[in-house]
Amino acid sequence: MIAEELALWGTAPLKVPEAVGEAARRHLVDALGTAVAATRREAAAPAVAVARGLGGPPEATVIGTPGKIGAPAAALANGTLIHALDFDDTHARGLVHATAPVLPAVLAVGEEIGAGGVEALAALVIGLETVCRLGAAVPHGFHARGLHATSACGVFAAALAASRLYRLSPEQATHALGIAGSQAGGLLEFVNTGAATKQLHPGFAAQSGILAARLAAAGATGPASVFEGTYGLYGVHADRRVEAQAVLAGLGADWELTRITIKPYPACQLSHAALDAGVGLRAMIDGRDVTDVVVEVHPDAAQFVCGPGKDRPVSAYAAKFSLPWCLAVVLLDGELTVAAFDRLDRPEVTALAARIRHRPVDFPGAAADQPGRVSALLADGTRVTAAVDRSGGGPGDPRIDELVGRKARANLGDRADTILALSVALHEQPTLTSLMTALAAQP
Repeated sequence: MIAEELALWGTAPLKVPEAVGEAARRHLVDALGTAVAATRREAAAPAVAVARGLGGPPEATVIGTPGKIGAPAAALANGTLIHALDFDDTHARGLVHATAPVLPAVLAVGEEIGAGGVEALAALVIGLETVCRLGAAVPHGFHARGLHATSACGVFAAALAASRLYRLSPEQATHALGIAGSQAGGLLEFVNTGAATKQLHPGFAAQSGILAARLAAAGATGPASVFEGTYGLYGVHADRRVEAQAVLAGLGADWELTRITIKPYPACQLSHAALDAGVGLRAMIDGRDVTDVVVEVHPDAAQFVCGPGKDRPVSAYAAKFSLPWCLAVVLLDGELTVAAFDRLDRPEVTALAARIRHRPVDFPGAAADQPGRVSALLADGTRVTAAVDRSGGGPGDPRIDELVGRKARANLGDRADTILALSVALHEQPTLTSLMTALAAQP
């Protein structure tokens, strides 16, 4: 059974290869930055308020707030904070936000039990690898059914990471995965309304993962067939049968977590290649009037970021899922920042967005890893085109460390030096206390 194999691997001694450890710390830095940035804009204020209201024993820290609350409640808040701006990382083939549902569980349980940095990093590695593999086994399979893969897969990753930190046996960890399956979900209906429910999904997953591990430790049982069973994750939520090797092949040797993309833009990953091409196109336009813009989009992406009404998003969160609106901002400003979503009513943006059309092109591979190609017809009759092979921030990007550092410093603000130093040296920390104390500071 897949759950049994994951549980055996996830609770066994783990030697983290240097490149894998570096990647995990990179995503730790990136996620903490997006969380701190969200506290400054109160983007996750309802989740933070509710989590603090849940209270509980003083086990774990909510980023940006003083004191401690129960670990599951802290994970709910921190998972929402990391994802609130839609600026956190993405695994393209699995189409999952990998770190947002996993890191909050690691931090919360790590604080609760007094884990050292090496233990926390190992749990983070286990969780990141798990969520990527579960999503990549059925590329776009969950989204095609209207489910958010981050939530559907993230709860298992959080449960396994928490099981490792709680030192559960392989049998108990298998039960934790089975229990987590009954909390797998996350509806995508927000795409049609601009609602912010998507922000909550990683928080739900992190919280439920911790509870699943605690329940298993207390003696509750879950089905070992939670993944491949008739009524398991893939049979119900992806409507397909998945062989064990689709999840387990190369486990512990071929690391999917090294293929997670760091986002340069605080918007849906499905738009990023087009936005990168848009940056190049802007230089070619050189201030001249544009009468028409055509952007090529993978059909799997088009249903989420293109279509009627997308040129006039009704909320900041809806704008993050509007390729025409985001591309218009890039063509006008040369960048797409968090602050751009504070003004949806810029007339020059809405006017240009209305002139942006999409052309479905069935590129091979995952939609989130598609090439980007954008062309513009200028008022003088000239058509110019810009293209990129894939979006920046992904595997093989030679400037990935520069991107992570620049983005983290902008997001972390005046706490950047302290948090960056503690995060990069996580494996040298005897506990998580120093890092979490720095993160608890008021924005």
